Amino acid sequence: MKKAGFFIAILFFTIKTLAQAEPAGYAAAMARFTQFYNHDKADSIFAMFSPEMKAALPLDKFKPTTEQLKSQYGSLVKTELVKFGGSLAVYKATFQNSVFLLNISLNGQNKLTGLLLSPYQESAPQGPGIDPSLNESPVLVKTLTGSVSGSLVTPKNISEKIPVVLIIADAGPTDRDGNNPKAGIGGNTYKLLANALGKNGIATLRYDKRLVGESVSTIKESQLSIEDYSDDAVSLINMLNDDPRFSKIILFGHGEGSLVSMIAELDEPIKGFISAEGAGEQADKILAEQMKLKTPFIAAEFKAIMDSLRKGKTTDNVDPALYYIAAPSKQHFLMSLCRMVPQKGMKRMKMPVLIINGSTDLQVPVDNAEKLKKGKSDAQLLIINNMSHILKEAPADPEQNMATFSKPDLPLKPELVTGIVDFINKLK
Repeated sequence: MKKAGFFIAILFFTIKTLAQAEPAGYAAAMARFTQFYNHDKADSIFAMFSPEMKAALPLDKFKPTTEQLKSQYGSLVKTELVKFGGSLAVYKATFQNSVFLLNISLNGQNKLTGLLLSPYQESAPQGPGIDPSLNESPVLVKTLTGSVSGSLVTPKNISEKIPVVLIIADAGPTDRDGNNPKAGIGGNTYKLLANALGKNGIATLRYDKRLVGESVSTIKESQLSIEDYSDDAVSLINMLNDDPRFSKIILFGHGEGSLVSMIAELDEPIKGFISAEGAGEQADKILAEQMKLKTPFIAAEFKAIMDSLRKGKTTDNVDPALYYIAAPSKQHFLMSLCRMVPQKGMKRMKMPVLIINGSTDLQVPVDNAEKLKKGKSDAQLLIINNMSHILKEAPADPEQNMATFSKPDLPLKPELVTGIVDFINKLK
């Protein structure tokens, strides 16, 4: 099944104020919309449209879109007003299988003049800012398909060339600070790392992944591959290589970023590589192990999807329980990810390598780091006791471990920073 298209926005007015009071007309309209939508009455929703909206979005186009939306995301469980201004109300709309922002606007007769679903993203906790002893400046690099936006952090008053670390992010829609609100990750890991390394005389560049935050691309999610992420990293490497302030470039690949780094480093001026919590086996093997914890039906469906991807074919009809990893729009990327063999990628590395893993990483167990080292016997291996996947102190208990993912004020493990700084300072 193709992803349901969002409702069309016919007319929205500029929001001049953001008062939170919900007008009675909007409350009534939202109640009717919810009732009609949940009872499959697209005709009744259409009757709520203004004449202009009916002309712009006829029933023969609106009805199948609504039916597909219901089939894909389920019933509308609840709506919560986020903001209101002018004639526009924005609601957090919780469906059975997803959460969106639902925007509606009404005319003087309380008829709908605008109806739009847009992605909903929780605001990540901000935590501490950049240390006052450091400078943070914006970076924008044009690429063939868009632009990559990031933040360069350097010590103030640089008197000589210094090393710079390019931080390459983990899986999913992860921003420059290391946050992925959709996955409940708000630990500010990369911002904390930029602070820690900056205070040790090491610059960092962290950036929003493609299609995340301020980084834009003409490539759609359904077309993305891991090679696209590598291309973005290469563009940033070239920019850093042309900057006279920096003596050497080090790649820091976190999780999925470790694989991205293995592609990006080829033929590039990299003096060192740090793999943090990187997978030591192919993604399909790791995912197959994870599926053993799912119900037999879900595990069997995932296996069928993977078997199809191995033949180069995607699957449109996917159980919502698998959307987080195998939604139709993610399958092209998943196919490219599963082609990567981490040990072979590590073997190609010609520069010094530091492999880091936490003993309480529940996503990437320690044996992955050991498998990576088999690909490069002279790599340094640093196993940090009681460190989770987001590089912070955490116990092995799953609930307490995951609780650390949303704590921006929780510091990085000190052994992590010490290990990275020592590794970089010894590079030639």
